[in-house]
Order: sequence, then C-alpha cells, then structure tokens
Amino acid sequence: MRSEHDVDNSAALLQQVNQALHSATPLRIQGADSKAFLGRPMTGEVLDTRSHRGIVSYDPTELVITARCGTPLSELAAALDAAQQMLPCEPPSFGSHATVGGMVASGLSGPRRPWAGSVRDYVLGTRVITGHGKHLRFGGEVMKNVAGYDLSRLMAASYGALGVITEVSLKVLPKPRQALSISLEIDPDRALQRLAQWGQEPLPISAACDHRHLV
Repeated sequence: MRSEHDVDNSAALLQQVNQALHSATPLRIQGADSKAFLGRPMTGEVLDTRSHRGIVSYDPTELVITARCGTPLSELAAALDAAQQMLPCEPPSFGSHATVGGMVASGLSGPRRPWAGSVRDYVLGTRVITGHGKHLRFGGEVMKNVAGYDLSRLMAASYGALGVITEVSLKVLPKPRQALSISLEIDPDRALQRLAQWGQEPLPISAACDHRHLV
C-alpha cells in the first residue's frame, strides 16, 4: 500500500501557516486546484498541500482508511477497490489529480447522495492546522466516537475556513457484488417525476442523476 510518493510534510505546512500568521499574510489553501470554479475567487499566498500525501493506515476488516490531504482520490479508490470496498458517497473527481483534502473541504458528493449520504457522513476523524498555528486532531478511527462535539465532520464543506485539513479518517463499505446502470432518454420534468416515484418504491436503486435529457 505504501508508495514512493508517500510523504509526511505536515511540519512544512505548519511552518508556512505560522509564518503567514506572524506576517498577517492571507493563505489560499490548494490541492490540485480542481474545484477552483466553486465559490468566490480566493486571493492570498498559495498553501499547496499536494506534497503531504499517502495512505497512513488501512485495515479492510475495520472498514476505515486514513489518508493525508494531498493523496490523490484515484490512489484512495485503487486501494479500496483492491479490497472490494468503496467510499459510498462517490465524491466527484474533477481531474486525475483531485485530492482527499479537496474532497472533504468541498463536501461534494456524487449521484448516490440521496441513498448513501454525503461526504461528512463518512468522516470519522481529521487532523487540522488551525489559524492559530496549532496542529490538532479531532475524532478518531472508530465509528462509535461520540465524546464531545463532532468537530471532525464540521470540516466537511468548510472550504478551508476552519483550518488546513492535513489528514482524514473515512468510513468505507464493501462494494456490491453486482451493479447495473440504466440510461433513459427523457425530458427534465418527467425525469424529476420518475425519480420521485422510484424513491417511494422498494426498488434497489443506489444512485440517480439527470444530465442533458438522460436519466
């Protein structure tokens, strides 16, 4: 599972945050920059997280994987696929270099969202560099972690406003043994009606989306 590209570069990230803190320099947290089109344009000195990468731990029997923020989503997916497991919310990947940190910071989920839940529902723990230059850990690597406020999930969709996400522990699930995708050519209004109807029926649907008259 270990890769030659795996690097714990948290010390350098922490140093850059502290330098920016002392000089009152705004930072723009950036991984692969694949989601730069979201939200308002950001300015500031770039804090590139891609060098802090690698899967820290993964035991398929525990259904938990921990990875650094700069780890490519493709690398995470490959590790899970080898064990016939997956991240059920199917976060969209805008480009081959999209990162785990960007996935959590944006909080975007895929077409399984109504049935499987969102990214935040699978975040068990995080490590975060705060705006005060502290490297803190929230949550853990167990599913029954209910002590205190769930600050780890608060990082999902925070877009870096609460700190630099350096590490994430995620709950994963087994992949289905079989899956079938069906495409229907239909207008948007009827598509919404069909999706609403299917949602009320006991059908084994795990995902759905509407794009350019196709469901």
